[in-house]
Amino acid sequence: MKLPLSWINEFVQIDDIPVVEVARLLTAAGLEIDDIRFAGLPLPDRDDHGFKVSGIAWDKEKIVVAEIRAVNPHPNADRLTLCELFDGEKLHTVLTGAPNLHPYKGQGTLPQPIKVAYAKEGATIYDGHAEGLSLTTLKRAKIRGVESYSMVCSEKELGISEEHEGVIFLDEDAQAGTPLTDYMGDAVLEISILPNHARNTSVMGIARELAALTGRQMKKPQSPLQTGGEAIGGRLHIRIGDPALNSRFMAGLIRGVTMRPSPYWVQRRLRLCGMRPISNIVDATNYTMLEIGQPLHAFDHSILQQRAAGTPITILTRTATPGETLLTLDGVTRKLTETNVLVCDEHGALSLAGVMGGAESEINDHTADILLEAAAWNFINIRKTANQHNLPSEASYRFSRGVHPSLAEEGLRRCLYWMQQWSGGQIAPDTVDEYPQPPHTPTIHITSQDIRRALGIQIPLPQAKTLLEGLEFQCEIRSSEVETLVVTPPPFRMDIGEGITGIADVMEEIARLYGYDNIPETRLADPLPPQRGNPSLEAEEKIRNLLAGLGLQEVITYRMTSPEVEAKLLPSNLPTPHTEYVRLANPIAPEKRVLRRSLLASLLGIAEKNNRLRETLALFEIGAIYLPQTGDLPAEPRRLAISLSGKRYPNGWDEKPAAKLDFYDLKGILEALFGVLHLNITYAPAENPTYHPGKCAAVKMAETTLGVFGELHPLVQENYDFSAPMLAADLDLEAILHALPGGYPLQAVSEYPPIYEDIALIVEEDTPAEKVEALIRQTGGKMLEEVRLFDVFRGEQIGAGKKSLAYALVYRSPEGTLTDKDSAQIRNRIVRRLENETGAKLRS
Repeated sequence: MKLPLSWINEFVQIDDIPVVEVARLLTAAGLEIDDIRFAGLPLPDRDDHGFKVSGIAWDKEKIVVAEIRAVNPHPNADRLTLCELFDGEKLHTVLTGAPNLHPYKGQGTLPQPIKVAYAKEGATIYDGHAEGLSLTTLKRAKIRGVESYSMVCSEKELGISEEHEGVIFLDEDAQAGTPLTDYMGDAVLEISILPNHARNTSVMGIARELAALTGRQMKKPQSPLQTGGEAIGGRLHIRIGDPALNSRFMAGLIRGVTMRPSPYWVQRRLRLCGMRPISNIVDATNYTMLEIGQPLHAFDHSILQQRAAGTPITILTRTATPGETLLTLDGVTRKLTETNVLVCDEHGALSLAGVMGGAESEINDHTADILLEAAAWNFINIRKTANQHNLPSEASYRFSRGVHPSLAEEGLRRCLYWMQQWSGGQIAPDTVDEYPQPPHTPTIHITSQDIRRALGIQIPLPQAKTLLEGLEFQCEIRSSEVETLVVTPPPFRMDIGEGITGIADVMEEIARLYGYDNIPETRLADPLPPQRGNPSLEAEEKIRNLLAGLGLQEVITYRMTSPEVEAKLLPSNLPTPHTEYVRLANPIAPEKRVLRRSLLASLLGIAEKNNRLRETLALFEIGAIYLPQTGDLPAEPRRLAISLSGKRYPNGWDEKPAAKLDFYDLKGILEALFGVLHLNITYAPAENPTYHPGKCAAVKMAETTLGVFGELHPLVQENYDFSAPMLAADLDLEAILHALPGGYPLQAVSEYPPIYEDIALIVEEDTPAEKVEALIRQTGGKMLEEVRLFDVFRGEQIGAGKKSLAYALVYRSPEGTLTDKDSAQIRNRIVRRLENETGAKLRS
């Protein structure tokens, strides 16, 4: 938001405070100044103030107010004129090509001199015909045979705006010879307005802040209205369809206006604020919005009367019907949705509420009677509507942050006042006000202890009362058991809550006005809360750390997805099952319209995007999925997904081409993870449509299945852009966390040496190695320290339908050194049991 200091100065005197000090005060109070642009006032002498500064200062001696007394033709150029100009000291002949002076050419001495901004020889101004802002110094030169050494200035040449098609016509109160910087020198503050500072999107809002920060008196605007003519109460009716969307709607009428340009001082202020002057009536609505903070809209009253066909005009607010359209002021026919709020009469839409007016009822050069609207709209609805139609405007900027309904009456009266001042006309003696839903005004009670606890300093309640009253809070100190300050926020404050939230909001206001720089550093005074662990979160973080230590990289994906993305987990030859999803009411994109039911689908999407960027991918994600529940919020169980693809080792000059990661690499990662977690896990063959038949296993603990893993099914891989087989695991993290033991036994390291022995056993092809290993461990007892399968052999030597499993065994006793006889006894016991239960034979 851009505001000139001269305008703020009308409400609180700050012209004796340096501009950078004003900027510092506002920034320290939470209103950050992004830029200070000088348009005439002297620039700061130093550059260590920390603000971005731009613009130009007007030399008091060389840039002054002047008056043009005659506009004569140039003897050698039709497009140039020679102006007789008086600068307060003497007459000059000034050459100019300004097109807005051509209508006065050849009229002789003008009956009313034209007041202009005049730059003398040697003055430094901006080049009006160069791209951007380029400084130039006026020098004496001959142009088409006529000597030129000075010029009449446009707004661009003075740094006011980009306008350079004509020279400035000042108002009649400008006195020739007055230094231009004294007459209208200014500086523009570009202020970053935070969402909770919506009350400050106006000149009055910023002036109120400065008055409170400096302890100065704020001057309220006076708007005496000269009313007359017929009342409108019986000729205009207002109906509000939904008070939640439109809490207040006011209308006033001014008759007999004269359409013409606004006074130059108004146009200049609007341009300094970044707005384009249009006409006195439209400018009055924009000027009031910038001044008060209440956006307004003007309708051509005669058009509304024609549409009403002699009956009383009825203004109603409602949501659009599907497919309804509206031609807006920018000439675009907009297709509306049922979330858009409209201002209508009984014959159709008139404007897109709070965003932009309609073309049919707009003000034109022949408008005589104005119906003025001042309303309050739901800020969330306005924000959505402005974004939907890509219609950012000064009005929607304010409405989308929240404009209190109480501002409607003040804004309506102020705008009618300016319309009457700039266009004449007669204001109707009454207004029509429909106010079905006044907002609740909270009351907050605070004590000295509250202030001490929140801010860390002692601020007496009388001082806090004075600070808050500077922002127009109503405050009363009540004495009871504990002295209490009762605070009622002013009507325009929509950001003050109730209860503990309201206390925090009031504390923020006290701190801002007291000055954050004045609050000393203090140690935390409250006792520390008891430290309670979160076992579930701690275990989740432990699993993250373990997987990262095993060489996997964590990713975090969006919770939003689409059913089509998750359907890629199934082979294309299978029908897509009907699955219920948690659907979003306002999705940001069609591909993010539901909440995910599969973490693996999200992870594989990331793996697909990175597949061609890395030779090896080893990714994991821990996150929630969302399962709908009838009549309740969705369940959000946590899952663990892992994906592996690519080479087992990177290529090297001393290495053969690296083998690709396979089923057993993923199984090894899971074994390492569950081993550190001390979970007794088993693996069993499994069938799952997502995984390759014969290359898929279930992870079990007793009778509980914790998940599945394996190589993706070839038809599933076709759904993705993978260049190598993809291995994946999808595990139930909730079940894993629930199964974690509270503790586990520790065994001392034996001081006696181990005995190493390898045995090879011939078993049937369908005998699981896992069963064989379990029997070896059971039979070996406490003397058997380690069992490891290191080879599997199939061949004619051992017979068809047979396989050889070779295990490395480690024997060790915690009580003494084992002998060969001891190890032979253990081995023989193991072999006998395996032979009895599985038919295994010791391979010689």
